[in-house]
Amino acid sequence: MPDLPTPQDDTESALFSECWDAVLSYADLCTSGSVTAHQLATEAFALGMREIRAAAHTHVRGAGRRTARLPTIPALLTAVRTTAAAWEAGGQGHRLDPDLRLWLNSESAARFAGPPLGRPVALRGLRDMQEADAALLWLAEVEALPLPTVARRLGLEPATVADELDQVRTLFRDRCHRAHLDSPLDAQCRSYARLLDAVTRSPTAETPDDLSRHLATCVRCAEAAACLRLHGGGLPAALAGGVIGWGGLAYLERRRRAAEVRLGAGRPGATDPADPEEGTGRNRVLRGGLLAAAVLLSALALGVSMMPFGGSGDDPAAAPDDRQPVADPRVSRTAPRPTATRSPSAAPSRSVPQDAPARKKPDPEPQGTSSATRRTGATGAPAAPATPRPAGCRVAYELDSQWPDGFQATVTVTTEAALSGWRVSWTFRDGQRVGQTWDATVHQDGSRVTATAADYNKTVAAHGSLSFGFLGTWTDANRTPHAFTLNGAPCTLG
Repeated sequence: MPDLPTPQDDTESALFSECWDAVLSYADLCTSGSVTAHQLATEAFALGMREIRAAAHTHVRGAGRRTARLPTIPALLTAVRTTAAAWEAGGQGHRLDPDLRLWLNSESAARFAGPPLGRPVALRGLRDMQEADAALLWLAEVEALPLPTVARRLGLEPATVADELDQVRTLFRDRCHRAHLDSPLDAQCRSYARLLDAVTRSPTAETPDDLSRHLATCVRCAEAAACLRLHGGGLPAALAGGVIGWGGLAYLERRRRAAEVRLGAGRPGATDPADPEEGTGRNRVLRGGLLAAAVLLSALALGVSMMPFGGSGDDPAAAPDDRQPVADPRVSRTAPRPTATRSPSAAPSRSVPQDAPARKKPDPEPQGTSSATRRTGATGAPAAPATPRPAGCRVAYELDSQWPDGFQATVTVTTEAALSGWRVSWTFRDGQRVGQTWDATVHQDGSRVTATAADYNKTVAAHGSLSFGFLGTWTDANRTPHAFTLNGAPCTLG
């Protein structure tokens, strides 16, 4: 197994610090245990840095001629996938996650190494952009870093970075549209190309039934639709799935949690991420410690981000919840797990699911119970346990898209009371069934569905909102559900 490459200058030292935990996080998804994850990450990091340095050398020799290349983090994540494929081909596949092995031997994986025009649209669109623009898009959308942090990292003006990101999103859409048209499409796909472009440009445009049926059966057109539809919160998943491939949704969730913990979101005494002094101090610590310090500093972030997606340990018979953070194997498996709290002003995030199943979690302790409901009555008789009720809540149920037998929906709940945990329930009218979910854990009993908070979004400020989404199936009808409740209290729909 190769050693980690040595940074050649201060720039590469900072680069190593910023990228190692991302590589290690994805490597942990791809393997069967902590030790194996570290080995895969080290080998992939060495491979990725060789390729990045070679590309930079070629760029210099070409007198500034632009070459198509991915930004550093997605390039290193691609190296993880490439290294995993080499392990599988070399007889070391037993060290990889079983689902990844199935994917590596499928047509989906073959596309990433096949003819350029047959590769995923998101991958081609990102490679076709200037590297600085592509890096801005990846750091903001996939790595889930706050824009002030992204601005500092890329040397941009914090006051204008939001506008630049909007321009880059539009540029990415145009590149993906061109890549889709350049793909080897059959006659039916090509006939829908212009309609797909028109429908995805407007957030209010309705998708015609025939196009919906086509997107439900055509993988490549569905991939293009996810990249072209910039509204609706699906861009991060489209990027992760199209560039990384297998495990894109799980990686998204891990990076979001790692960013929240590392930047101290919501912790008492935490420094404002937008404060330039904080960025300077943090960079100074990271640079001074080089890669070894980065691994230690990332232990908390990686630990929190990896636990929900933990697989078995190196022993195949180990229980799934026994995996511990790969960043610091000395951490006790029974130690209390640190949690991150969202800033009250942070908007809930959404992403379109790819292939990561939701982990079932027990319902959290109901929040919002007043002390009066826990005391005995005036006569001294014990009061019956009361269902916690917030001051009030309002639900917005959005049917994002629908196709024969399936649909995607988003639930947004606005609460008047502050919450430190939430449980949203509703009843389907037409026998719909919930499938994959994101930003919540969902349980369905007959027509009644209950969604409970994830660790990273369980805290909601007073007059704030929580949001989650899911995929579902339907048969004869797909009407809006009813009887919404938040922690047992009825909510207004609309």
